[in-house]
Amino acid sequence: MPYLVHSPEDRAAMLETIGVESMDDLLVDIPQSLRLESLQLPNGLSELETMAQVQALADRNRVYPDRLTFRGGGVYRRFIPAAVSAVTSKPEFYTAYTPYQAEASQGTLQAIFEYQTLIAELTSLDVSNASLYDGATAVAEAAMMAYVHTGRNEVLVSGYVHPEYVQVLRVFGEGRGIKVRKGDQPNKKTAAVIFQQPDFLGLLVDAPALTRAAHDAGALAIACVDPISLAILASPGEYGADIAVGEGQQLGLSPSFGGPHVGFIACRRELVRKLPGRLVGTAHDAQGRRGFVLALAAREQHIRREKATSNICTNHSLCALAAAVYLTYMGPYGLRQVAEVSFKRAHHLAARLAALPGWELAFPERQFVNEFPVRVPKAPSVVKKLARKGILGGLEVNRWFRELKGVVTFTCTEVNDPSAIDELVAALGS
Repeated sequence: MPYLVHSPEDRAAMLETIGVESMDDLLVDIPQSLRLESLQLPNGLSELETMAQVQALADRNRVYPDRLTFRGGGVYRRFIPAAVSAVTSKPEFYTAYTPYQAEASQGTLQAIFEYQTLIAELTSLDVSNASLYDGATAVAEAAMMAYVHTGRNEVLVSGYVHPEYVQVLRVFGEGRGIKVRKGDQPNKKTAAVIFQQPDFLGLLVDAPALTRAAHDAGALAIACVDPISLAILASPGEYGADIAVGEGQQLGLSPSFGGPHVGFIACRRELVRKLPGRLVGTAHDAQGRRGFVLALAAREQHIRREKATSNICTNHSLCALAAAVYLTYMGPYGLRQVAEVSFKRAHHLAARLAALPGWELAFPERQFVNEFPVRVPKAPSVVKKLARKGILGGLEVNRWFRELKGVVTFTCTEVNDPSAIDELVAALGS
């Protein structure tokens, strides 16, 4: 139980109820010689540092401790405050299903409303929906919005957008008769220009220029963004993007072998009636009391199927709640600190990897935040050897992009402390 919300008064009342005077009275069956008075942790540690030291102690009892992780590619290992699970594990949230009707639980509706507000603030756009399955479906749904809004049947994918997102986009597009084209020159047939910031390789793109190019052609600009990076990068609303989408797994969700995740989508007010899924809003009763309601839900279960903006029938409410708790707990300054620490450690790691014999940054002229591509001699062998040393190394991108043979992307987050970086570099040097 990593997080206890009970005050000293609460604990005293519980001890009195069960008839003991202290916590020690509950341990009478454990010999005194085996008890620890404390863990002897230094004072002033953050929650992340405290849990890291406790985990190191626990790992002494394990044959195979947790692997070091330097792999990203759309799924990232970040520190998750204990408060996240403390809220999401409450029975009223944990066992509840997605709300369908306006009379759904006020608590669930309020939680979704808070999530929507946080995503809208994070992206600097007017409105967000109640969440989607993942980043891939968010990209596809945004393209459908552009198709309906503009009446055009082509979307343009610019640069290195996550290849799995593009695959899902193509599947969605086939059903609607939408052509998916790669490039950065929109024309009169283009409904939207889709770009990723940072892109799949972790590199920054010229988002304002891509947005202007889309608007000059009468198309919408869809920005697929990393939510943590928005603490230090310009938000989609700031450079004029019409729709912002992305994967929210980094906001309080563990990698979990691939899911479940949560997709987010936000847009300008003019597009709100094209927004897929459901939207929670506020209303007031005859006595002026505020309540939470399903304000918009243009889904196939509510209206004629051919008129629905989306045929996805649910959303990831529990994962969205985790994201809302994480964002609230971290706040703007905490989120910025996480982004800055990841930025500094990634650049430190990049410099050390580039100093290895035969290694070099794949695009040295391009900027990055916390993920970057490196040209690695005998890349497949290197990744396999790291795995045998208990290190989840970089991601080989040649499996999706043939022109990037030998390119591996490495990722640094706040959980990759200096000792972890030293261990990785030492493993590569050996």
